[in-house]
Amino acid sequence: MKQVLLVFLGGGLGSSARYLIGRLLNTDSNGIPYGTFAANIIGCFLIGIIMGFSLKHNTFSQNSVLLLATGFCGGFTTFSAFAYENHVFLKSGDLASFALYTLGSLVLGFAAVFFGIWLIKIS
Repeated sequence: MKQVLLVFLGGGLGSSARYLIGRLLNTDSNGIPYGTFAANIIGCFLIGIIMGFSLKHNTFSQNSVLLLATGFCGGFTTFSAFAYENHVFLKSGDLASFALYTLGSLVLGFAAVFFGIWLIKIS
């Protein structure tokens, strides 16, 4: 039960942080949803840092990983919003924004995870 509460707490904090970033960055309803994009890339970077640290130093407990990676990063990033926003682009015929947002999210998301792990590895 403790693990469920840790994921719940981390997820709530992550979701709140994502909401604030969305409010700050999603200012134009007809453009790239920069808040979701930023949350997903930052979340990828953070999970790279967290998991890289966890793998490098065996002092990171399973509970810490549940709170930070599963909870916070899981609540902070949002695949469902990403998928819906792409649906809106396709429905409106905005193929350029669809392609830019999808490819940018995938490429930069993977790069952010790898970069986070690499930073921990070299430290």
